Amino acid sequence: MQIREMILSDYDDIYALWTNIESMGLRSLDDSKKGISAFLKRNPTTSFVAIDNNKIVGAILCGHDGRRGYIYHTAVHKNFCHQGIATGLINAAIKALQKEHITRVCLNVVKTNEQGKTFWINHGWEEKEFLGFYSKSITDKENKPLFEL
Repeated sequence: MQIREMILSDYDDIYALWTNIESMGLRSLDDSKKGISAFLKRNPTTSFVAIDNNKIVGAILCGHDGRRGYIYHTAVHKNFCHQGIATGLINAAIKALQKEHITRVCLNVVKTNEQGKTFWINHGWEEKEFLGFYSKSITDKENKPLFEL
């Protein structure tokens, strides 16, 4: 098993992995090849893939804004679960964030994803019940601004 930095040419395999994970919250614009390309240009050293026999079996999409780290997607192929792959990916991402002097990492889990919530809690992550999560789309489906600049 090898863990290495994610590169754009991994996209098709990673997207196939993501779409086969239950409760994976994907967004067409952000998780498109163009969206991931922009993300990796901004955060080139903080996302990783796990490879077994030249196949991607796990991935973590992680970045930061200069203040906080964010984990967006963590996925391991169902045939490779419970082998420490997700933990290895998380550790690689956290080490990369630490090298960039990031001191706190955040993530979101879909409310109905009980397996995901249990996973993160079992790995020492705390649910912040006092926080509300708010979101607003500022582009339409064609990535055109919804508001005048």
